[in-house]
Amino acid sequence: MLGVIGGSGFEKFEEFETIELLDRETPFGLAASGFKKVKVEGTEFLFISRHGEHHEHLPSEINYRANIFAFKKLGAKAIVSFSAVGSLQKEYAPGDLVIPYQYIDRTKSLRQHTFLGGGLIGHVSLAKPICEVMAKRAQELIVGNKINSNFKTHFGQTYVCIEGPYFSTKAESNAYRQMEAQIIGMSNFPEYALAREAGLPYLPCCFVTDYDCWDDSIPHVTVEEVIKVMKGNNSKAFAILKALLKSKDIYQGSLAYEGGLRTGLFMPPEAIPADKKPWVQMLMS
Repeated sequence: MLGVIGGSGFEKFEEFETIELLDRETPFGLAASGFKKVKVEGTEFLFISRHGEHHEHLPSEINYRANIFAFKKLGAKAIVSFSAVGSLQKEYAPGDLVIPYQYIDRTKSLRQHTFLGGGLIGHVSLAKPICEVMAKRAQELIVGNKINSNFKTHFGQTYVCIEGPYFSTKAESNAYRQMEAQIIGMSNFPEYALAREAGLPYLPCCFVTDYDCWDDSIPHVTVEEVIKVMKGNNSKAFAILKALLKSKDIYQGSLAYEGGLRTGLFMPPEAIPADKKPWVQMLMS
């Protein structure tokens, strides 16, 4: 079963058939509102609206740990994440799909970003932060015309994650370009890192809404423009999702299952704090 995360503009999809609302309780607080099991064309999966059912949380207010734990607790085998992003290069145009392979974290430590700490000691590799197995299979679906796409798709780019809620200054935007980032967003960190800790393959599907503010010859990003483009991106994301749901082997063979806390704990099992053992065992299962 897939766990699907819907970001800005992807809080809901009209063709979802809700089966049941799910328990939001986790050791890390409540998962986002509207957590549910849904069905599309006969296939069931878990769905969380990242910012809450009514978009009530800023990126820094999202309970990322609870969201990822809730997926793991209820049996998700992999995560597909949908997000709205800005473009830092002209070749990535509004309406395009970008599946980044790398990330640069520029958040400000306001977010609870790890399951580790409080006596639970470990170091988890993020050298390859997403599931490249899933990304390559998604690429095969698109290139093989199994997805009737009328938009450009790009694979292997770098996403820089900023704190928000502000958009960048022009100086910041150009600095990120010099860092060789291609897209910019506010919500994928620490989502991909927590998914890795939990041993869950993570596939980010990022839809471009704007060109940020690095080029004065292009209108700078505004909420109005973002919302307008997001409406068109929703149907594109749904087409991607339906194809991924039909691909039964989308996450088979993922290297994520051999990593995370399973190999990253820097302590013997008997030293895990007693109050953490039940949920640590679940994350390592």
